[in-house]
Amino acid sequence: MNAKYISGCTHWSKCPEPGYPEYAFTGRSNVGKSSLINALTGINKLAKISTTPGKTQIINHFLIDEKWYLADLPGYGYAKISKKTREKWGPMIREFLTRRENLMTTFVLIDSRLEPQKIDLEFIDWLGENNIPLALIFTKADKCKKKELAQNVDIVMKKLSDSWEELPSHVVTSSETGQGLDDLLSFIAGVNRLWKGRP
Repeated sequence: MNAKYISGCTHWSKCPEPGYPEYAFTGRSNVGKSSLINALTGINKLAKISTTPGKTQIINHFLIDEKWYLADLPGYGYAKISKKTREKWGPMIREFLTRRENLMTTFVLIDSRLEPQKIDLEFIDWLGENNIPLALIFTKADKCKKKELAQNVDIVMKKLSDSWEELPSHVVTSSETGQGLDDLLSFIAGVNRLWKGRP
């Protein structure tokens, strides 16, 4: 896979020209987003990994195989940054997700070790209310026992079924073992076939 960094922006209007289908990756701070992006592309330091939540503070764009954009969004929720900076993220992310015309799917990353987090459920519901196509990625699957992992995923999906008639697609992944990465790429390839833009 060929992946290259294109730009980092703080406003959707300054993002790269919408000439390719685009996939946004977001989730709570420290959910394993950078590790997943690096594992998915096979490039170890493409996205910066930090033990400090809130490292990504801008919208980072990568072009994958000259075919699609990967947009790395700031994590939401707890982060060791100022409240003022955190408050800027909300509008930045919302405007990007509602205005970016080439956005095909927003991937919401969820830590598979945890029970449903209120902030994740609220964000997923917000995407649904705004008709933004989404899919869920459960991360850190290698950190759970198989039975515990299945239970945790099931709990999240059942919780969503309270407000969703049709549940979003989901993929269970591990950046360490590579679990689910082929499924994720297959999902993206399938959606890419629906792209009617340019080039």
